[in-house]
Amino acid sequence: MARHQPDLVVIDLTLPDKNGLELLKDIQAMHPGTLCLVLSMHDENMYGERALRAGARGYIMKEAAADHLITAARKVLSGGIYVSEVIAGRMLEQVTGQRPGAASGIDSLTDRELEVLDMIGRGVPTKTIAEKLCISARTVEAHRAHIKEKLGIHDGAALVRHAVRWVEERAGV
Repeated sequence: MARHQPDLVVIDLTLPDKNGLELLKDIQAMHPGTLCLVLSMHDENMYGERALRAGARGYIMKEAAADHLITAARKVLSGGIYVSEVIAGRMLEQVTGQRPGAASGIDSLTDRELEVLDMIGRGVPTKTIAEKLCISARTVEAHRAHIKEKLGIHDGAALVRHAVRWVEERAGV
């Protein structure tokens, strides 16, 4: 980044070694003001607002990329923000009070909790989650407890079942 100083960085949320939202936050911390556009297969209802809060200037679904990628890139490069009509509508409803701001269910999870839930759903053991996220196993357990509380889940087995179903739904299985 420092060497090439790109005008625009296009980021996928699914990366082999790091969560795309964390990469986005890192880019903004190390290179403030860098224009980032997220291009992802992940549901914009779940990740669009999260990406914008993390510093992205736009979010586009891969399925819409063929029709909208150039438009999105031009809008971001000209100083604007690009989101689909769906995300724009949700955000306007929230701002105007037509949609309650209090998040519930999956929407109430922090980015890190969502990352932990995803790994649980993919069968990643706690110790490995801790290593991948560079946190302690106790912190992973704290995240699990918060996830259970926010989702109204009372035991670990139910959390695993919920996480597996959620991952499968996102993957279209």
